[in-house]
Amino acid sequence: MTSVGSPMVWGIFALVITAALAVDLGLFHRKAHTVSMREAVAWTTVWVVLALAFNAFVFEKYGVDKGLEFFQGWLLELTLSVDNVFVFLVIFQYFRVSGQLQHRVLFWGIVGAVVARGAFIAAGVAVVQHFHWVMYILGAFLVYTAIKIMVQKDEEMDPSANPALKLFRRLVPMTEEYDGAKFVVRRDGRLLATPLLAVLVVVDAADVMFAVDSIPAVLGVTTDFFIVVTSNVFAILGLRSLFFLVAGLVSKLRFLKIGVAVILAFVGVKILIEKVYKIPLTTSLLVLAGVLVTTTVASLVFPPPPPPPPPPPDQRV
Repeated sequence: MTSVGSPMVWGIFALVITAALAVDLGLFHRKAHTVSMREAVAWTTVWVVLALAFNAFVFEKYGVDKGLEFFQGWLLELTLSVDNVFVFLVIFQYFRVSGQLQHRVLFWGIVGAVVARGAFIAAGVAVVQHFHWVMYILGAFLVYTAIKIMVQKDEEMDPSANPALKLFRRLVPMTEEYDGAKFVVRRDGRLLATPLLAVLVVVDAADVMFAVDSIPAVLGVTTDFFIVVTSNVFAILGLRSLFFLVAGLVSKLRFLKIGVAVILAFVGVKILIEKVYKIPLTTSLLVLAGVLVTTTVASLVFPPPPPPPPPPPDQRV
């Protein structure tokens, strides 16, 4: 498996991530509390700075190409993962998760997602490097996904229909009510899951579904295992604090899904035409940044129409 990362560099990466997570959970979020906007801004800044600092390290140690691959992979993954915010909001509303408990669920949910994505990435990179023709299947899949996003209508998500939740409820005995920030409690000598653990399962299952689209997209940028893993991890861990920052704003980005579709289509076409013309990394990065800026500006200039007023009350006696 091709990877520029040496054992020492992998160790540095693991140390940085572990230290940041330990400080986050052990120092600043030891007690459950509602994350303020100020706190969300601070932690989003921390993860962005850590990602860019690591990116600078990659530039210095492995050269411009690998540095650009990391930055594009990180930005691409972060962009595609913003869609998760919509899903997390629906999940929290459905299960009535209080603001005090949301950070705890996202913390462990995204840590679990990182482990699952690591396994997916390892399998994906190994398959692609041994059977390069699989890349063309991934490219076609990304184009198909982009078309599907463009033509499908927005539908309400129903967390109760999640197969992982149905299986969890069938196999795991649960309490009916929350018990603070606990995922598991002991009642009458039995260990029982709380609804908070069910929420965690649904969050992880949702991220696995998103990984089906996002990981092939990142493999369209690079198949270097080290670059794919590190850019993915920094983006996903940064998404947790980003959730609290943009949760109230993301609904206003009406053209975000169009931007995601354009990005997926571009990466898919890039894969499919690589034998004819290999699009330079700088060009890919400019396209990605241009789509992000364009969709954001367009969403702000052309906001969604206000909801229709409620019908007047029936005046008949």
